[in-house]
Amino acid sequence: MVKKTGYLLVILFFLVISLMAFYFDAEIIRGVSLIRNVVLNEFFLGITFVSSEIIMFFFLTSLFLWSENKRKWILPLWVSLLLTVIVSFLLKVWIQRLRPFQQGIVSTLPTLNSTNFLTWNFSFPSFQAMLVFAAIPILNKEFPRFRYFWIVFASLVAFSRLYFGLHFLSDVLIGGLIGYGIGFIIVKTETKTKLFENIYKKIF
Repeated sequence: MVKKTGYLLVILFFLVISLMAFYFDAEIIRGVSLIRNVVLNEFFLGITFVSSEIIMFFFLTSLFLWSENKRKWILPLWVSLLLTVIVSFLLKVWIQRLRPFQQGIVSTLPTLNSTNFLTWNFSFPSFQAMLVFAAIPILNKEFPRFRYFWIVFASLVAFSRLYFGLHFLSDVLIGGLIGYGIGFIIVKTETKTKLFENIYKKIF
């Protein structure tokens, strides 16, 4: 009961912060853009590269393949990542919030100004934030020591989206919260039902 109350308080806190951020998004993104420099540009471009969907998928899958007794969690991991893709796509198409650089609030680097941003890939929520935070609950269960590194990495990924003017703070906060929630639900469901573990055993 105490644990559930703690989770609810954390969720409530993030929702309140996200709502507050929504009203100050433009000011926040302008403030973040002021710290841009060549060194940070290169650093966060590296973070952006390694947080791409393909690299993230293969890295996380390889991590669980490394240890035989953890391979049963590959299917829950894949389902979590797939759900983030679906939920992110649906929310982006439904809300259609333009990115900060598209609104002319800040600029972004020419290398990041992809034509992909001019079609369905809108600002809310941040897909990258959803993706990295969705992995935290599963990593927390199977690789508890590694989770601290991942939380730092996820935070850097989230901040990089603000830094380059690709997302507002509220996009990142809500995206991270939704992603974590997806991962959390998958872990809780799998722990109770062993659904994916049974499927894994039948296949392999």
